[in-house]
Amino acid sequence: MHTIGTPGLWLAFSLLVVVALVVDFVVLRAGGAHKVSFKEAALWSIAWIMLAMLFNLGLWYWLDGHVGPELANETALQFLTGYVVEKALAIDNIFVFLLIFSRFGVGPELQQRALMIGILGAIVLRAILIFIGAALIARYHWILYFFGAFLVYTGVQMVRAPNDEADFEANPLLRWMRGHLRLSAEYHGTALSVVKDGVRWFTPMFVVIMLLAVTDVIFAVDSIPAIFAITEDPFVVLTSNVFAVLGLRALFFLVAGMAERFHLLNYGLAGVLSFIGVKMLIVDAWKVPIGLSLGIVALLIGASLVASRLFPKID
Repeated sequence: MHTIGTPGLWLAFSLLVVVALVVDFVVLRAGGAHKVSFKEAALWSIAWIMLAMLFNLGLWYWLDGHVGPELANETALQFLTGYVVEKALAIDNIFVFLLIFSRFGVGPELQQRALMIGILGAIVLRAILIFIGAALIARYHWILYFFGAFLVYTGVQMVRAPNDEADFEANPLLRWMRGHLRLSAEYHGTALSVVKDGVRWFTPMFVVIMLLAVTDVIFAVDSIPAIFAITEDPFVVLTSNVFAVLGLRALFFLVAGMAERFHLLNYGLAGVLSFIGVKMLIVDAWKVPIGLSLGIVALLIGASLVASRLFPKID
């Protein structure tokens, strides 16, 4: 498969992610378990966005010096478009995360820890999915049509059932854990398991973290094909995906308090998925320019946010 990712670029990306995660963990531990304020969430969101943009700028600079400005400009725009798409679709994850926290009674002071560990698991699982997807697309071009049709179908389903809530009691992972693990009914701070009378029990925090990671991967089944419509380069797909996911914890606390204000966002996301699906279906007839794709995605998301404010939800 063709990729711009040299061993040096992969190493630089990996080191940057590791350092960012270490800093995040250190700050999280120093702050202790606490309820995240809107201001704190906004500052962290800005920090993660700036980190992603700095990485994109560094990637553009390196490519400009080694392969020329044309590929550098195209790759930087692909990264930005992929990042924006993933960031927008991640908002849908947040609504489900809210349901999980509500269903399992996770207090505000414990949500940070749960999100942090859940996101780490999601990054690993997403990386596996991305490399499998890249290998399949490189070998079987027709899979792009399957991805495109799937995204259009998903977009239509989001319009038909915009407020469809997850049925956690029917969740296969939850049912498996209940059938095979000893689950305690009480939280023990941020501990994932405790030992009682020589027997290990898994806490509700463990259950929540597993559900967060798997739920994110389920949503990635939509978002990863969407980014492959923008670029088939696994380096650009993975880096834009990871940087978007890294900021998911801060984005959660930023958006959680405003979920009801943007009740029409699902329609914007449905439009994004449908547009990208059509883009994949016509890829052999017309390759939609990256700049145009970015503009349409931004317009669809922006329009849904503005419409939510102009037409408030009627209870």
